[in-house]
Amino acid sequence: MSSPAGDLPNHFDLLGTDGAARTGRLTTPHGVVRTPAFMPVGTAGAMKGIHWRDVREAGADIVLGNTYHLMLRPTAERIAALGGLQRFTGWGGPMLTDSGGFQVMSLSGLRKVTEQAVTFRSHIDGAKIELSPERAIEVQRLLNSDIAMQLDECVRLPAERDDIERAMRLSLRWAERCRRAFESAPAGYMLFGIVQGGDVPGLRVASAEALVDIGFHGYAIGGLAVGEPQAVMLEMIEATVPALPADRPRYLMGVGTPDDLLESVRRGIDMFDCVLPTRNGRHGVAYTRFGPVNLRNARHADDPRPLDEESPWPPACSYARAYLHHLIKAGEALGATLLSEINIAYFQQLMAGMREAIGQGRFTEFYQRTKADWARGDIAPHTV
Repeated sequence: MSSPAGDLPNHFDLLGTDGAARTGRLTTPHGVVRTPAFMPVGTAGAMKGIHWRDVREAGADIVLGNTYHLMLRPTAERIAALGGLQRFTGWGGPMLTDSGGFQVMSLSGLRKVTEQAVTFRSHIDGAKIELSPERAIEVQRLLNSDIAMQLDECVRLPAERDDIERAMRLSLRWAERCRRAFESAPAGYMLFGIVQGGDVPGLRVASAEALVDIGFHGYAIGGLAVGEPQAVMLEMIEATVPALPADRPRYLMGVGTPDDLLESVRRGIDMFDCVLPTRNGRHGVAYTRFGPVNLRNARHADDPRPLDEESPWPPACSYARAYLHHLIKAGEALGATLLSEINIAYFQQLMAGMREAIGQGRFTEFYQRTKADWARGDIAPHTV
């Protein structure tokens, strides 16, 4: 499917395909993003417990900032006065900001949704705040994010079809307002629309087609990984992707596990974000080619071997499992930092492997080998 005439300029180059899997290059004002891409999440302008240089050295081209948290503290106006999010944080590279809609919708009893806007109480000081589509774009422009997202309403699943459709239709009306509000943005900056529709394929298709008619630089699939089984998520991707332009980037929001990434790239998705690498790292779980490894488990207490001697990331191939186990059990901050680094590096390694495999026309081989490695599981426990 092609983009409609008169659509926004395209900054995405599709470099290769292998089946439905794609590899490409997205050019932003702050650098180039290689796709498929995984965006580590720096919610409040920081990657929890990790320095930006480690995120960059691990292979990340782009990171995500959270509009809701940043607009409340330190405020978008303050960040703008200090040179924008890239300069403020020291990251310097490409950044995508979400619209704040998902966090606001999660406030349930603290917010009210109307046609005009969503009104909510700040979780910090209880102040009453109104977030309209126009304000969501204004905030993201103040933050100077390379890629802004439309404001949408996300419904947690399972939900009634009527509620899903109501939220989807409202999100489309908000998408039009966001598009108009973004018209004054400088050249090179991008706005993505968000496909909604819950777990109803027909609504997903209707949402995607309407967004394409409005015209955006890229298209996200939102409202998934919110409680539904993986099979439902993959079904919604399969229903939605054919309705999206082949020459524009496709972003699956808030996803996910390494298996989610592999399966979604196989179905034509280009971009992802998730807090999983750092959140699970802080709780003692490391991701490797063996699958998730729980370093809290006593089996690691006397194990001098590294997590993965073949990993290119130094903490994964040099530190003893016994030491990582000790750090986690002792509550040392270094343990959470090292595992978060290891996880971000593994996610980036997985994306790099997929990019290379797609470019060489051997994605199926990569897919099967990766799945087989995960299925075999971790190495056998160490014996003295």
